[in-house]
Amino acid sequence: MNQKNLNQIYSFRRISLISVIAVYFLILVGGIVRSTGSGMGCPDWPKCFGSWVPPTSVDQLPSNYQEIYSAKRVEKNNKFVAQLEKLGFQEKADQIKNDKSILVEQEFNPVKTWIEYVNRLIGAVIGLLVLLTVYRSFPLWSLSKPITVLSVLNLFLVLFQAWIGSIVVSTNLLPWMITLHMMLALLIVCILLYVHFQSYKLIYPSKATTEKPITLFGILVVGLVLMLIQIVFGTQVREEMDVVAFEFGNLLRGEWIEHLGLVFLVHRSYSILLFAVHLLFFYKVYKYTLRHVSIFKWSQGLVFVIFLEILTGVGMAYFGVPAFLQPVHLLLGTMIIGIQFVILLQLDSQRKLKIENPGS
Repeated sequence: MNQKNLNQIYSFRRISLISVIAVYFLILVGGIVRSTGSGMGCPDWPKCFGSWVPPTSVDQLPSNYQEIYSAKRVEKNNKFVAQLEKLGFQEKADQIKNDKSILVEQEFNPVKTWIEYVNRLIGAVIGLLVLLTVYRSFPLWSLSKPITVLSVLNLFLVLFQAWIGSIVVSTNLLPWMITLHMMLALLIVCILLYVHFQSYKLIYPSKATTEKPITLFGILVVGLVLMLIQIVFGTQVREEMDVVAFEFGNLLRGEWIEHLGLVFLVHRSYSILLFAVHLLFFYKVYKYTLRHVSIFKWSQGLVFVIFLEILTGVGMAYFGVPAFLQPVHLLLGTMIIGIQFVILLQLDSQRKLKIENPGS
């Protein structure tokens, strides 16, 4: 491989890695938006109160601004409902049509407006980074076509994610739309990690570093599935917490946990199973993998992040749901998925090596 190709690969790897970090930063900011109740800080999309730079005072808005933006949301939701009906999602369409809370318009709050606005600015920057990733992937077409194809696909996913974000706003933070928004963010992260890893393999071919890659791969796939289920449980807990917080007027945070339902107890107990599976995985990695290699180091990091995730969950449960812990808990959960995916990519390479060289 000549120097020009190497420079192109290094350039692509840098921008794809920066994009991954930026998406995770956006997830953290999104958690802050949610924990501060700023999700409807801007009632329209992509503009904020009809402007590219949001107002700082209610005096800058017309006296009937709530009615204006509520009407705009109704119009957009009617179009979305029609699309859902055409696609066969009649139940979801009926849910939006019959949910009167969607029509409730929040009063202007400059702090919440600017928190949401910053969230959107970061999202726009990520869009540009993903676009740059696509641009940097074109020179790699002759070396690895999947890298370019998936980079382009990811750009379309980011655009779709932006549209979903607009629907989240127009439906007044409808819970299942927020969950879909989160799952799409994780998919975008995984595609970025995949192309980043594939570009690494263009320079550094895989070498055998573990004895039981197929066994380790299987255990971690189970761990990944369990973690995805846990994230779904977590979104349901968050939905219940939003209801409880509204009932308490966002006061007396120490009382919220006691009023959560069965899904919280399942979410809490389920974490023990999740931790046990990953401890088993790390034990197997420790037993069958060289100490200095990437799989071993990433596995250490995985167990540590899961431990931190459980600690933040305990902190919220026993210390009155501190607002600062909510976005951290969300970020750590999504980081676990990313780390699992990176290790699975490495184990998959090891597994293929084992199949190609069964005697090694």
